[in-house]
Amino acid sequence: MDLVIVGSIGLDDVKTPFGEVKGALGGSGVYASAAASFFLKPGLTGIMGIDMPADHLEILGKFDLEGVERKDKTFHWEGFYEYDMNEAKTINTELNSLASFNPILPESYTKAKFLFLGNTDPDIQLKTLGQMKGKPFIVLDTMNYWISSKRESLAQAISRVNLAVMNEGEARQLMDTPNLVKAGRMLLDMGPEFVVIKKGEHGALLFSLNGFFSAPGYPLEVVKDPTGAGDSFAGGMIGYLAKTGDTSEQNIRKAIIYGSCIASACAEDFSLNYLKNVNLKEIEERYHVFEEIRRF
Repeated sequence: MDLVIVGSIGLDDVKTPFGEVKGALGGSGVYASAAASFFLKPGLTGIMGIDMPADHLEILGKFDLEGVERKDKTFHWEGFYEYDMNEAKTINTELNSLASFNPILPESYTKAKFLFLGNTDPDIQLKTLGQMKGKPFIVLDTMNYWISSKRESLAQAISRVNLAVMNEGEARQLMDTPNLVKAGRMLLDMGPEFVVIKKGEHGALLFSLNGFFSAPGYPLEVVKDPTGAGDSFAGGMIGYLAKTGDTSEQNIRKAIIYGSCIASACAEDFSLNYLKNVNLKEIEERYHVFEEIRRF
């Protein structure tokens, strides 16, 4: 297994100004795996309930599910967006089976060369890291809830990864500064070689010890539901890195653009509705758009 993804598997109720869905397939592990699967078949580790609908299971069947446990009810999130589509407002969260999730990696997963620790409990991320053999390239994502509730565990996990990714609000909160450049540099001091700060529709920033890169957002005219776009961005990014086997800063810059292309497709419809019908050719076409809008 070249790439292992650890994250949540859920059922989402989402409402935006452009429609709503109930019981849609979601979760950080699902979106990241769907994005990475443009480049290779990832191994997903997570937990879902026995209530997962058959049509969702068909989609999940495109990933390697040896690391997925099934019991009780599936994690459920309900939220909505107003016209500021960069911020989701949570109505209800039911952890269900996710509350007892203890990641146990299959033997083949422990030898993966790339590992994505999706947005989940930092203690779960640390338990996963403790099972890995060799020295995989590790990408970690997080969210404001874990920054508030498990800052110490999160800091420990960040210190052990190669690349930390979070959105601009989370970076400001964790580093206690309104300045994103300063936040990026402070995050590097915590241990990772690279830091990516997501800025939603406005792109992403890459920080390293030797460089800085600013990627624009893809110019979308239709945004129906940004749920999972951040997870898709990170999954697409590490999927490209795992496919190429190249973790140089130059290739990480390319991976950021591929991740942005996939995230933009995700936001054009609810759940995986748009993403599951896109092929790599269309992603490549979006990549070329990025090349043009950054040419001067």
